[in-house]
Parts: sequence; structure tokens; C-alpha cells
Amino acid sequence: MTITTLGVIGTGAMGSGIIEVAAKAGVTVIARDINAAAVEAGQGKVEGSMAKAVERGKLDEAARDAAVANITWTTDLADLAPCDLVIEAAPENLELKKEIFAELDSILGPEAIIATNTSSYPIIEVAMVTSRPEKVVGMHFFNPATVMKLVEVISTQRTADEVKAAADAFASDVLGKRVVHCKDRAGFVVNMLLVPYLCQAMRMFENGHASAADIDEAMKLGAGHPMGPLELSDMIGLDVMLWTAESLHDEYNEAFYAPPPLLRRMVTAGQLGRKTGQGFYSY
Repeated sequence: MTITTLGVIGTGAMGSGIIEVAAKAGVTVIARDINAAAVEAGQGKVEGSMAKAVERGKLDEAARDAAVANITWTTDLADLAPCDLVIEAAPENLELKKEIFAELDSILGPEAIIATNTSSYPIIEVAMVTSRPEKVVGMHFFNPATVMKLVEVISTQRTADEVKAAADAFASDVLGKRVVHCKDRAGFVVNMLLVPYLCQAMRMFENGHASAADIDEAMKLGAGHPMGPLELSDMIGLDVMLWTAESLHDEYNEAFYAPPPLLRRMVTAGQLGRKTGQGFYSY
């Protein structure tokens, strides 16, 4: 199953990173978002990121120009019809993802693979709204996708072996990522372990156990982590943290997955971390 044309739905932080990685790898990319403003913002992220790479000497101008030329931007989902693989990177809203998958199913060719970049929802939930559940797979990239090497490839009970193999080969051989495989359970590998840790750091801060700076400093110097848990939560986005924790809590009904009250209040207040300039820290 050769993948030469990739569709990406959603041009936010995750989608724009996937678009950039694929375009720089020589893949033809069709990038779609919901309206012209979102597309313009996504294009600005991708081209701005590549411009910075040129400035830092990590990408030459010819390679940058070739990568930019590999990308077509659109607001029309029907433009993804030629794609061999589409990766959905829309917001973490299960009903929205189901709508996208159902519509994609009617647009794509019969051999096309549909993947979701969801960080938390079981893949089978979106697979079963299509007529091709055997061609649906999870491909979970990590932020920023241009830097982070890992992709979790998640098979459902219905994913065909050759589809899993195609997703694996595309992520590793074409995009240069390292792949781990896991079962279709909320949180997969990384978030199933990471989210309780981040939520516990929020509880420590909320309860006055230590300051945000001291919690982060302790984990960086004491555990060798490159970022502290509250810094990392701000970078991920506190809205994403809330969605993911809620999904894990729904799946497993374990108290340590429950979102801390402070997290809910911060999201309600629009304090989402780096993306809004205010989270556990000011930016």
C-alpha cells in the first residue's frame, strides 16, 4: 500500500506540524481546515516554522521552497479525494471526528486509509461510522511534530494487518519517526502514563503543597525531565489536558484520571497555557 498523497484535516498546532514534516519528506500534502481564516493561520504556522529552520541553518532555501510547493491548502473536504492516506487532526471532540470520518468515507477511494491523531479517544469509535473500519488506524503524533520522534500506531479490533503495516512504514520510512504499537484503549501508551502525573502536579499546586516553579524545578533536577509537569501542561494546552483526562476517566473510571477542579476552572476562564498567554505561567 504505497502512500504518495497525504491529506491532513486540521491545521492547528498538531496538524501544521504533520503537514510540515510530510512536505519536507517530499510527500504531496493536501491540507484542509474549516474556513479561510483557519487555513491562512495554518499556512502561516507552517511557512513561518520553515523560515525559522532556514534562519537556523537546519533547512536550505531550495528544500524549503520544494516543501512549500508540496502543499495544497483548501477549505473543501472533497479536495482530499486523491489521497492515499488522510490524517485527521481536528479538535478533541468525538462527535466532530465522527462527522469528519463519515464524510471522508464517502469522498475517498476504496483503498484509502483514514487515520486519526486523537490523543485520547478509542479509535473504534470513529472507525465504525465508516464503511471501511478495516482501513481505519490511529497515528498519534506528539507536539511539536517537527521535533518529537514518536508516533503511536494504534490498531482496533477491525484494523487490517496491511493497514497497520502501511501506517507504520509511512511514519518510519517516509517521515523518519520511531513507531510504537499499542492496543486501542484511551490514552494509548504515553497519555495513559503521562496524564495522571500531570494531573497530580496540578493537585499539588492547587493544594498549596509547592509553587508551580518549585514543582517543575524538582522534576527537572530530581528526575531528569526536560520540562516540569506544569510547564508541559501549558505547552500541551490546558483544554487538551482537560479533554484527555475526561476521556481517560470515562474509559477507566479511576480517580487518578479525573481532571483536577483547578484545571476545569482555568479552561473555563480561557487560561489555556502558551496558546493564550496565560496558564500556570504567563507568556
